[in-house]
Parts: sequence; C-alpha cells; structure tokens
Amino acid sequence: MLALTILSIFILIIVILIFIEYRNEKKYQKKRREQRAQKKHEPKKLIVRKAPRKTKAEPRPEPKPKAKPEPKPEPEVEVRKASEKKELPEAKYPEFTHIRLVEMGLSNEEAKEFVAELIPQLETEIPLLEAALKEGDFPKMERLTHGIKGSATNLGTGGVSDLLAEYNTYLKTGTDSDIVKAYLEHLIQYTSALKTQYS
Repeated sequence: MLALTILSIFILIIVILIFIEYRNEKKYQKKRREQRAQKKHEPKKLIVRKAPRKTKAEPRPEPKPKAKPEPKPEPEVEVRKASEKKELPEAKYPEFTHIRLVEMGLSNEEAKEFVAELIPQLETEIPLLEAALKEGDFPKMERLTHGIKGSATNLGTGGVSDLLAEYNTYLKTGTDSDIVKAYLEHLIQYTSALKTQYS
C-alpha cells in the first residue's frame, strides 16, 4: 500500500512537471510569434550612402631610388660533428608488475589474464608503429602509443608500462626518427620480456 502511494505521488509529480514545461513552451512560442509579427510591421530603414567626391588627380612625384641595404651576414649554423652522438633513450625500467589490479580487488590469476590480453594488443600495434615510422607520421605514432599506454598503465607499473608512458610523452613534441626508432626497439624488447614473464 505504501509503495502504491509513493508511486502515485511520483507519477503526479512527473505529470505536474510535464504540464509546467508545456505551459512554458506555449508562452515562449506566443512571445516569439509576437516578436516576429512586430518585426514584419516595422518599416525597414534605408541606408543612404553618399557618392564619393571626385577630386582632381594630382601628379605623384616619382619615388626616389632607395639605397640597397647591405646584406646581413648569415648566422653560423651549428653543425653536429660525426663524433657527437644523439642521446638515445635508455631502457632501464623495473620489471612489469600487475600489483594495481590486485590492489583493485582482482585475484592474482585474474590479473594475469588481463595482462595476457595486453600482449596481443602490443604485438598488433608494433607493426603499425613501424609503418608509421617509415612514413614519418609522428602524430599517428603518438595516437597509437597513447592507446596502448592507457591499457598498459591501467594494468600495472614498470617495464612496458613505463616505457610507453615515456615514448608517448616524447612523441607529443619530438620528431627525431633515431630516438623514435630507439623507443620502438625498446618496446619490442619489453613486449618480448612481458610475453616471457606472463607465459
């Protein structure tokens, strides 16, 4: 009986709200119609533009030839010597752990199953990253790494998760193909290590 009373009150409130909205909509429509009718009956204002005055054309004096400025010496461009090497990223990340999943309440076995599903995802993305690198499409690489970084960092820390976080961060602004290639090689190594760890 109590449930029926509560349900009746709830339905009554909904009906009242619908009625109020309906009434407000009708008022709004009436107001809009009146405004439109008022605009139609108002006389349109004509804008009168004055014709430009005709003036006698005065002869222009010929411009004096300017002295050519002396060319500025070009700044010396810093050329990298062959002995200088780029600082490539090092791959010194701790081993991947799925402790986050365990902390969220999953059992160790369930956590391992989730990580096992990450491995094929990584293996699918690596050829796409290689193709994008060959094309020099760094924005595409950034999008690809962003997706798998999200999956990896949600599942755990260390290893491939940390590598993908750094890789994706670099790709947001960096475009050095040697550095990007080094990150990709590390990703292949860490994916292989993850596969060994969770097989």
